[in-house]
Amino acid sequence: MPLKSALTVAALGTLLAAGASLAQQPQKPNPFDVIPDKMPNDIPYGAPISLAQADAALSAALAESKKRDWKLNCAVVDSGANLVSFKRQDGAQLGSIAIAEHKARAAVKYRRETKALENGVQNGATYLLTLDDVIASRGGIPLMEGGKIIGAIGCSGGTGSQDEVVAKAGAATINK
Repeated sequence: MPLKSALTVAALGTLLAAGASLAQQPQKPNPFDVIPDKMPNDIPYGAPISLAQADAALSAALAESKKRDWKLNCAVVDSGANLVSFKRQDGAQLGSIAIAEHKARAAVKYRRETKALENGVQNGATYLLTLDDVIASRGGIPLMEGGKIIGAIGCSGGTGSQDEVVAKAGAATINK
């Protein structure tokens, strides 16, 4: 048998053996196929956040942003995902205006921090990207009063972690 043919047969044998060993591996269960007993994030919606509460949350967020010398855009929406108040710091990037609002709307519509959506996508739940109004980037946080969602804050213009720090500072005025 010529050397080239012998090498081809040897390579084919190695591939078949490797394929057989892979075929014998048990398949890992898909964590997204697990059916939970209870509805996740089953948080009721409450009355819409007031303008005074929204402005207080924005003031706290902007104070945190200024303290760190980050130039951000911050938005607060009500429990129906309607814009209540918005602030853009001098020098904040213009493209992040819509993103701040989007983060707030996603947080209230999906009743969770946008960080959870980001984590889901990073862990393989790419189907999340097919859902309306999803933004898989941290910086959107629901605002709670009496165990009900009254709105959400969204911040954008920095890194995701910077946006999240500032949004959490704003949310802390409501989420006590």
